Amino acid sequence: MTKRHGYALLAAVLTVIVVVSAAIYIGVTGTDDDTKDQLSASPRGPRNSAAPASSGTWVGTWSASPAGAEPGTESHGMAGRSVRNVVHTSVGGESARITLSNLYGTQPLTITHASVAVAAASNNPAAAVDTLRRLTFRGDTSVVIPPGQQIVSDAARLRVPHDADLLVTTFSPATSGPVTYHPHARQISYVADGDHTEDPSGSAYHEQSPYWRYLSAVDVLSSESDGTVVVIGDSITDGISSTMGTNRRWTDVLADRLREESGAPRYSVVNQGISGNRVLSDGRPGLRGGPGANPSGLSRFHRDVLGRTGVKAVVIALGINDILRNRETDARRVADGLRELTRQAHARGLRVVGATLTPFGGHRGFTPALEGVRRSVNDEIRSGKVFDEVVDFDKALRDPYDPRALLDRYDSGDHLHPSDGGFRRMAQTFNLTHLKGTSAAEL
Repeated sequence: MTKRHGYALLAAVLTVIVVVSAAIYIGVTGTDDDTKDQLSASPRGPRNSAAPASSGTWVGTWSASPAGAEPGTESHGMAGRSVRNVVHTSVGGESARITLSNLYGTQPLTITHASVAVAAASNNPAAAVDTLRRLTFRGDTSVVIPPGQQIVSDAARLRVPHDADLLVTTFSPATSGPVTYHPHARQISYVADGDHTEDPSGSAYHEQSPYWRYLSAVDVLSSESDGTVVVIGDSITDGISSTMGTNRRWTDVLADRLREESGAPRYSVVNQGISGNRVLSDGRPGLRGGPGANPSGLSRFHRDVLGRTGVKAVVIALGINDILRNRETDARRVADGLRELTRQAHARGLRVVGATLTPFGGHRGFTPALEGVRRSVNDEIRSGKVFDEVVDFDKALRDPYDPRALLDRYDSGDHLHPSDGGFRRMAQTFNLTHLKGTSAAEL
């Protein structure tokens, strides 16, 4: 063979190698997402959770404000136990990430494993088939959260449905001190002994819990939402009197309306209600100099509202506990506190819709003097000098023959908190266009 023929043969062989390599590359990179997950996943473990680059907007699909330290957990926390929180989505997405909080802890919180999955059914600890994803934190499966701090997980690729339950599970191997929790979940979650974060069956989760522990937010990368509406409120927003496990808080119904009604803003809804919350004052003092339980609206606004993912608009439904619990007799102080929240939102370019204070006639704390304060606060709210827009929950729920009290069919029975029908009426009263309107409060 001549040298010339040898060079030609070598060139032909190299060409074949390049063509075959390109075909292999195209075959792999062109594989659909589900197939790639199967290729990279262990057949028995959670599928690959690494989130690919994708179009969409990060928004909050669920949240709950840390409200205090769980009683009885001061010495051991949840050491050696798996906590499976059940939460409900307001919008769907293609990837998910979570926020874990050790706000009320007094020592570092170690999480060695965490996972997220779509629930197989409502009020159930089992995961839907092939949805369990291992979560990481800066690429590691374990994380240590200092006292008073929070951490956001890496994004996990998971098709999250709207209006569905998610299971978010954490395992803490060691003593961690007080558990940061949200006590009035109106949703049953689950606990298991040992590390069962990657157990899709849920068979180990024999203990039920009415709390949300450690988990304070779930975000999704969404193509169906342009931003987040954050609602800050008290027990009426927290949904304390709604039917357990049915997602009938007024914020749940508002999320349904925003998702289903034509012409509505493409927003998710997250609920930052804390039962007993006030505009002006905190609840109990914190442990060992830590933050106080049930922090006031003014003190938690930056954390719970301005700090939420993708926030575009704010709904404020606070003030009744300043009057009813603190016996505040100066309506101007309550109105001024609400104005300050609006100013803080405006400083971030956010629109604010505020709610009038609902009646509590017949409640054990009712007095004619406090009723006068409530009406004065509502007059100021309706004047347009507190919020950009007003949703009139008072008018929607009150008895027309006795405006001091809730209409019977909207009363849960304690003459303060609405029934499921009352919550639905509140959401139906909401003018959705106010979330993207142009009028501004005359502060």
